[in-house]
Amino acid sequence: MKLLRVGTAGAERPALLDQDGTLRDLSGLVTDIDGALLADEAALERVRAAAASGELPVVDSAGLRTGPPVARIGKIVCIGLNYHDHARETGADIPSEPIIFFKAPDTVVGPDDTVLVPRKSVKTDWEVELAVVIGRTARYLDSHEEALAHVAGYAVSHDVSEREFQIERGGQWDKGKNCETFNPLGPWLVTADEVPDPQALSLTLSVNGERKQNGTTAEQIFPVAEVVRYVSQFMTLYPGDVINTGTPAGVALGQPEPKPYLRAGDVVELEITGLGRQRQELKDA
Repeated sequence: MKLLRVGTAGAERPALLDQDGTLRDLSGLVTDIDGALLADEAALERVRAAAASGELPVVDSAGLRTGPPVARIGKIVCIGLNYHDHARETGADIPSEPIIFFKAPDTVVGPDDTVLVPRKSVKTDWEVELAVVIGRTARYLDSHEEALAHVAGYAVSHDVSEREFQIERGGQWDKGKNCETFNPLGPWLVTADEVPDPQALSLTLSVNGERKQNGTTAEQIFPVAEVVRYVSQFMTLYPGDVINTGTPAGVALGQPEPKPYLRAGDVVELEITGLGRQRQELKDA
């Protein structure tokens, strides 16, 4: 299923994109797309049955905003330097274990919402990423099979980053990762049954129509199953939590000087196979 949330920011309602590409209203069945729903298999089965029946009300999508596909995210766990090609382009050593950092849930916006360039920013960068959404409480998982069984689905994530704040201002990476609007998510949460191999997805990103990133999750150093298993050794993952699994080569940081960092007026477009597209215009904060 392709689950999504539509409407004005803060007042989104749950919806479903059916196999014909028709937007259907789910508000008569569920209150929202959130961890409570993702952990409730009976409720998900009711949604599947209703979708198959073709009886869900049609929603007129003209002019309708798409919000983040998951509400009330508990935490966003991010994996740094998780693609072989990205590590090579930035001159970084291949990590022996996954690098973990966090983004605050309040950085999440809709897939086509405005992204704000922070005040005094000179190095705002792009990163297309595969987001993993957790569907069952996960702690101390033992195997890759068990890890994938705890995944509710997948989404497109844009891990916008300010590299000067991240790298040159001291401390950890968090200062460059948590500016407002720095995590567009969506358009859809695609349930795991529709993504049989998360290591066979292509990721692309363009800036002002010029292709910058063209990668594949096959390049991940630590695949999705290992990421979920590994993270569960250090923290409990709850339904509705999100893991951003890293970005392939092609970020501004890895390009020759003068590096083409983002500015107000730029337009970024990104896509992952089967998970949909995003488009953001940048403005000054």
